[in-house]
Amino acid sequence: MTDAMISGEKPAARSMPLISISIPVLNEQGNLDALYQRLCAVAERMSDRCKFEFVFSDNHSSDATWEKLRRLAVLDARVRAIRFSKNFGFQRSILANYLHTRGDAVVQIDADLQDPPELVEAFFERWQSGYQVVYGIRRHRQEGALFNKFRKFGYWVIDLLSDHSIPRDAGDFRLIDRRVVNALLQLKAANPYLRGMIADLGFEQVGIEYARDARVAGVSKFGVVRLVRLGLTAVFNHSTVPLRLASLAGISMLLISMLGAIYYAVLRIMNPDLPQGFASLVILVLFGIGLQSLLLGIVGEYLLRIYLILRAEPLAIVESSLNFEPDEIKL
Repeated sequence: MTDAMISGEKPAARSMPLISISIPVLNEQGNLDALYQRLCAVAERMSDRCKFEFVFSDNHSSDATWEKLRRLAVLDARVRAIRFSKNFGFQRSILANYLHTRGDAVVQIDADLQDPPELVEAFFERWQSGYQVVYGIRRHRQEGALFNKFRKFGYWVIDLLSDHSIPRDAGDFRLIDRRVVNALLQLKAANPYLRGMIADLGFEQVGIEYARDARVAGVSKFGVVRLVRLGLTAVFNHSTVPLRLASLAGISMLLISMLGAIYYAVLRIMNPDLPQGFASLVILVLFGIGLQSLLLGIVGEYLLRIYLILRAEPLAIVESSLNFEPDEIKL
């Protein structure tokens, strides 16, 4: 029997967990009102199970996004926002936002309403059942068939080359436990790829399938070029395969050169009048130069990442904040 029961006092009720909704924004003025209304509806429906805060990170928008956030923050203390001094990139803005959340768990969601806020309830239930990472798996996308196949191929390549398994068709719509957030913030990555970082940390993880909606307003910030760049970041951050391929290519070229030299020597002995092959010599030299340049480029990508880590630049620099105390700003 507890002391509270002996004294006749009622045991203290367990406080409800706080869920932080982390929302990176860049020129999303047309989506903020609808997103806020849907998030409030989710918070109202789950008010008997948890509390919410809505943490926005504005990646230096050039439209009225920050002004809209300012108005929302005045009306609702749950709305907290930081604005960066410039565009620091999507992945870095997410990680910087995690640093400013207070919740027992953090839900990452985009502002374009392609990922349904209502799925947060299912994420929460899986988290309550013991999973530290709950991520959305995009079963269907409202985009062109060719672009969709290109994206799927990219996920397949990243997962194939990565040193650890990365969920396919899973974006940044996820819930992560506070322990995962703390572990992420200890990692050093100048150009983070959060899907790979979270997959590499371990913890109990599970995916939930959903159909992704079309963008409501605004334009997508991810074209083919940015997708390719993000894919390269994923490969170079989470795979040593390119370095091993470089070594394998070097060894292969050495063996081919030795076999070619032996073949040429035998051919010369058997055919003393064989004409000299100037064209073939030039082609081999140019091929060798091109191959060496490619291998040096691969090595340079890894050296660049080491250099950026050693330079220790901040993830982002906060220019303004809403509903934050001065000592709460970490960047």
